[in-house]
Amino acid sequence: MPESTDLMRLPADLPTPVDDGACDHLPGLELPHVLLPATTGEVVDLAALAGRTVVYCYPRTGEAGAPVPDEWNIIPGARGCTPQACAFRDHYTELRSLNAEVFGLSTQDTPYQREAVERLHLPFPLLSDEKLAFATALRLPTFEFGGMTLIKRVTLILNNGRVEHVFYPVFPPDANAAQVVDWLREHPVQPNE
Repeated sequence: MPESTDLMRLPADLPTPVDDGACDHLPGLELPHVLLPATTGEVVDLAALAGRTVVYCYPRTGEAGAPVPDEWNIIPGARGCTPQACAFRDHYTELRSLNAEVFGLSTQDTPYQREAVERLHLPFPLLSDEKLAFATALRLPTFEFGGMTLIKRVTLILNNGRVEHVFYPVFPPDANAAQVVDWLREHPVQPNE
């Protein structure tokens, strides 16, 4: 498979990730208080947010114009961070109409993430878990690539600081935002939640 610089196009032969049970412990979990820098310049504590929050965790966005290494494409679930982010961008109005806040979260640093927010025109912040504090506290699944520890793709629906639902594994990544919208429509917040 040749290297590609088109971050929006997913190769047809990507390996499908399997559910290895690494997120089975998350539903119902109360979030720990972890402060995460956001691309807005604020610091966000997901445990302290009221109402519903969607947090899509992804390994890392690619650099515009830089080739995607062949090795990246053979890791099940690794490829597709840019299409996933753009899908959440495209469904953002629907997600907000369903009373959900939206954040992306990766281990990339905030300056790197700011470039992605600007380039992709994301209407929501990205959160940096560069020190893996959030991933470690929640025992999120990770993998190693190029000397980096990266979070496997998982999407959390939080409600008042507790994990309400988990999408894992997420595949294909560009369909995840629509799946989240459907789930939120099928599970409206009850008045006392």
